[in-house]
Amino acid sequence: MSTDDDLGELIVRAARSLRGRWQAVLEPWDLSPHQVRALMVAGRVDGLRLSGLAERLHIAPRSATEVVDGLAGRGLVERVPDPTDRRAVLVQLTPEGVRVRDEVSAARAADARAALSRLPADDRAELARLLRRFLDS
Repeated sequence: MSTDDDLGELIVRAARSLRGRWQAVLEPWDLSPHQVRALMVAGRVDGLRLSGLAERLHIAPRSATEVVDGLAGRGLVERVPDPTDRRAVLVQLTPEGVRVRDEVSAARAADARAALSRLPADDRAELARLLRRFLDS
């Protein structure tokens, strides 16, 4: 196995480790990772069509509809008419959705800090720099 293959496997294992931790972090809110991702994306854009949400989440529009249905049923998002197209609706966070999104973000950030605290601060900064460089390329 080459060094690049080994590095790729390490990145995948690190991501799986964090993802597993985050599922436990999400338990108090009874949210799936898909629902959290949708909350985060919808919260970054003021009024987003379902098709735009699906595109940003890299899922099928039907799946985005199911995720939004679940979030709407819990009062975390609402569908509102698109002022530029009467046939379309936009998804936006409710005040409760904003609160939950902020709480989940804080909990995930705290958990990531805890998980990565085993690395010295200089190593964490270098890891962040390298990952940003990789993602920007």
